[in-house]
Amino acid sequence: MTPPINFDLWHPEPLLIVISGPSGVGKDTVVQGLKARGLPFHFVVTATSRPPRPGEVHGRDYFFYSPEAFEAMIERGELIEHAWVYQQYKGIPRSQVEEALASGQDTILRIDVQGAEKVRSLYPQAVLIFLVPANEEEWIERLRSRASETEETLRIRIETIHSELNKLSLFDYIVVNAKDRLNDTLDIVEAIIQAEHHRTPHRRILS
Repeated sequence: MTPPINFDLWHPEPLLIVISGPSGVGKDTVVQGLKARGLPFHFVVTATSRPPRPGEVHGRDYFFYSPEAFEAMIERGELIEHAWVYQQYKGIPRSQVEEALASGQDTILRIDVQGAEKVRSLYPQAVLIFLVPANEEEWIERLRSRASETEETLRIRIETIHSELNKLSLFDYIVVNAKDRLNDTLDIVEAIIQAEHHRTPHRRILS
């Protein structure tokens, strides 16, 4: 007797998705846009030693700590990775990642390129997306519009992007996040997530 055909084979694993790119490219805006679309995912809130910008909330946008408190977290081993970037600390709290991976949902991290490199080494099956602006002029305009940049920090960011662009091979996808085209960016990122859920073999994230 011929056994029944089983088409119930599709059980996609949750994805670990990294949204990265140079400072000022719009990583926060893209993550907020994905949330607004109602995509089911667990967002990992990263930690930083910089002060909050207007409208940012501790525990929602970032965990904001003084440099001394951040260094104490490093000493206690509470971060899976950390880096000194643009004259400030940034890092990923271990508890946040463990909670996210246990949630059974897709997990999204919004981190800089150094952090993405560390995540790639820890979780080789993560989906890494690199955001870029449409052009250099637009990118510098975005940085200046934040009103939080001095000429010195702007110079450092411009110098840093050159080394970051040399690490594009770390990433699975590059997405242009052009000014006033956020919906186009979100459409592409959402399509990437959907396609990754239908790839074979599935990416399997091991904590």
